[in-house]
Amino acid sequence: MLKWLGAALLAVTITFAAAPAARAADPITIGFGMALTGGLAPNGKAALLAMQIWEQTVNAKGGILGRPVKLVYYDDQSNPATVPGIYTKLLDVDKVDIVVSGYATNMVAPAMPVIMQHKRTFLGLLALAANSEFNYPNYFSIAPTGGSHPKQAFSKGFFDVAMAQTPKPATLAIVGADAEFPRNAIEGARELARQAGLKIVYDRSYPPSTADYTPIVRAIQAANPDLVFVASYPPDTVGMIRAASEVGLKAKLFGGGMVGLQATAIKTQLGPLLNGIVDYDFWLPIGPYATPEALDFLKLYQSKAAAAGVDLLGFYLPPFAYSDMQVLQAAIEGTKSLDQQKLADYLRSHTFHTLAGDITFGANGEWTEARVLEVQFQNVKGNDVDQFKDPKVEVVLSPPTLKDGAMIYPYSNARN
Repeated sequence: MLKWLGAALLAVTITFAAAPAARAADPITIGFGMALTGGLAPNGKAALLAMQIWEQTVNAKGGILGRPVKLVYYDDQSNPATVPGIYTKLLDVDKVDIVVSGYATNMVAPAMPVIMQHKRTFLGLLALAANSEFNYPNYFSIAPTGGSHPKQAFSKGFFDVAMAQTPKPATLAIVGADAEFPRNAIEGARELARQAGLKIVYDRSYPPSTADYTPIVRAIQAANPDLVFVASYPPDTVGMIRAASEVGLKAKLFGGGMVGLQATAIKTQLGPLLNGIVDYDFWLPIGPYATPEALDFLKLYQSKAAAAGVDLLGFYLPPFAYSDMQVLQAAIEGTKSLDQQKLADYLRSHTFHTLAGDITFGANGEWTEARVLEVQFQNVKGNDVDQFKDPKVEVVLSPPTLKDGAMIYPYSNARN
């Protein structure tokens, strides 16, 4: 009897001794929703591949804190209504260690109440001023629309290059979908228009479900603005550009806040219809952006892109999605912890080296400085992807330190 009891006690001791080691080997789980279908999917799927490359790279090096990492994600279908349920499941059912956002302002904003309720630290991926209404102290933005006025930072380049023209434009049309991102972008555009002394002759929104944009462009044409600023997501970006071509829009400058023109599939779809459009961009393989680290990542990403059915070039969102994970990794390693408050305190007080450059967080979790490009599409010929690999057809107009060509003005001259 005593011999059996001794053996049993030894087995229990071994089991308990092994338990911490087993727990230490459990993966660090990182949960998020991502647009894998719907209008945002061209960018969302590319972001996911970049995050998976990070996951594979980190695990090949032994993980974080001696533990592998595991991405836990669900398709948000590019639909903000799905987001609260996804994050509730991730936190309450899956019980992931960390949550990060999916892609885009419209998807980040509806996650915020769930995040705040659970007191989680949260990294937002390419969301424009998503924390401006919540003012949540543990939110941190992975987007170059930084500084003290991120809404204005998004479109500042558009207005800077417009107001540098001779004669100066005098009138402006503003249009965008009735949704979170366009509302924030348009608010910033209105303020910049006021500062520039522009008269707004058209200022309307349209339902996100709009399918026919021709009546909208005809109404803008009737107002005869010098500048047309559009805040749109990929489906309406394509619709607005096709409608502008059909109507023969005569504005001197057209574009500004068109999401989608950074995606390779949309560039090749629109081809020469892009010519003359002036729009924002966040990352191109030029100047200080084209570091060896970034180019190595792009080479790896592009080697996997075709098989994964995602953006073939990966210039826009993938560097930021990878940087998102780099920031998170640095915070976990720096604190040697998954404690949410320790992570937030670390994020607030350190600078992070990433593929997208060095990132320091300031007020409301925004970058301390904005780094937004303004480009004009010029001399796009046909629908071949190769012309976009070396972005000579995207002339950088702003900031001045990266300017690599002159703007063709007005829009009608570049369109021909």
